[in-house]
Amino acid sequence: MAGDEPAGDTPPGPAVADRPGDHWDRKVAQGLAFLRRRLAGDYEVDEFGFDPDLTDAVVHPLVRLLYRDWFRTEVSGIEHVPAEGAGLVVGNHSGTVALDALILSTALHDRHPARRYLRLLGADLVFRMPVVSEIARKTGGTVACNPDAERLLGNGELVGVFPEGFKGVGKLYSDRYKLQRFGRGGFVSAALRTGTPIVPVAIVGGEEIYPMLADIKPLARLLKLPYFPVTPTFPWLGPLGMVPLPSKWLIEFCPPIPTAHLRDSADDPLVVFNLADQVRETIQQTLHKLLERRPDPFGP
Repeated sequence: MAGDEPAGDTPPGPAVADRPGDHWDRKVAQGLAFLRRRLAGDYEVDEFGFDPDLTDAVVHPLVRLLYRDWFRTEVSGIEHVPAEGAGLVVGNHSGTVALDALILSTALHDRHPARRYLRLLGADLVFRMPVVSEIARKTGGTVACNPDAERLLGNGELVGVFPEGFKGVGKLYSDRYKLQRFGRGGFVSAALRTGTPIVPVAIVGGEEIYPMLADIKPLARLLKLPYFPVTPTFPWLGPLGMVPLPSKWLIEFCPPIPTAHLRDSADDPLVVFNLADQVRETIQQTLHKLLERRPDPFGP
């Protein structure tokens, strides 16, 4: 009949909105699929113990609740992180409990167009702690030593390092956002030997989650810890004192510093020191700029 359209040419109607239960149906289906993969052993783990399947299905969703909803994190400069190939991401460390490493790793993965993983380098203590060491390995972490760093960079991975170490995480609130010494510059040597660009990153927000008012050093020595913190909520509130305060976070990735032209200088202490100092100064100046953008630590 004139004017009739063939059934196959009928224009599509408006998209149907998800029903209220659809979201949870998908979540349940994804959870069951994850359990099937784990039970069947249908997942891969690399030579360092990194388990992308577990990271994507369990760890990142949990950390995402923190960085997106609790800390209201804003990320800028993600275009400075290499789209492919090796890169050494160097950040400031803070927070009494090193949540900044997990937040940085998840935020980078979520915001980067290539959904890249950040392979974090951690202190020996992290890998001597039950449960914590397993989680660190499963999420791509490894011991902060040059051989491991160079192997990862040689494989084209993004590697994350916090050169301040426990000096940064365990500093008093009165020293907030003042970068501590960068150690011996081992991260610079690893970058130089592999010709990897260094991407400084400044993180504002971590200092306020557990403001450290004092360090009980005798107790820290007794427990074999680098410090024993006293905060406004810990140890006074017991386990509740471990709930982080909802500070506003800003993360900015700075332009990369090339190193390929300096590969022959990896063992030159002066070159290593100067490059480490350049990275440190870049992060410190960026922290000052971000703090001006965030006058209220607990603002929207």
